[in-house]
Amino acid sequence: MTAETKTVLTGGCQCGAVRFAVSGTPAKVSICHCRMCQKASGAPFASFADIERDDFRWTRGKPAAFKSSSIAERDFCAACGTPLSFRRIGGPRIEIMTGTFDRPDRVVPTKQYGAESRLGWVVGIANLPSQSTLQNYGPEKLAEIVSHQHPDHD
Repeated sequence: MTAETKTVLTGGCQCGAVRFAVSGTPAKVSICHCRMCQKASGAPFASFADIERDDFRWTRGKPAAFKSSSIAERDFCAACGTPLSFRRIGGPRIEIMTGTFDRPDRVVPTKQYGAESRLGWVVGIANLPSQSTLQNYGPEKLAEIVSHQHPDHD
């Protein structure tokens, strides 16, 4: 990705030490339910945007990496621990975790993998009772909270 290339998507870790930019549309966006992705994300599933390496660059900081298998590494922020990516060693693409994008609403999953490990209750999430953060905490308590999270932009 060159400086002249138009940035389409940006994102980064929770503390802002690591940031990235994407100049092309992801080849695919998917959810993975496999046990390795569950552990790597600390969640019931992980969601990734698959991006050509030529369309991707780290714009601030450099992530740490963990070789999670004989074929792949997972990048994360060494300062705050945010999981950032999955990449096949020597592969042509990098898969960025969708929750790390500044606008995760723009990277919508269209496929699922690792269905053998999908937790049974995941399919009913949309039907669970829900509240906004304001409803959950109330205006007084919410006003007292000071976020140390990097904003969703630079």
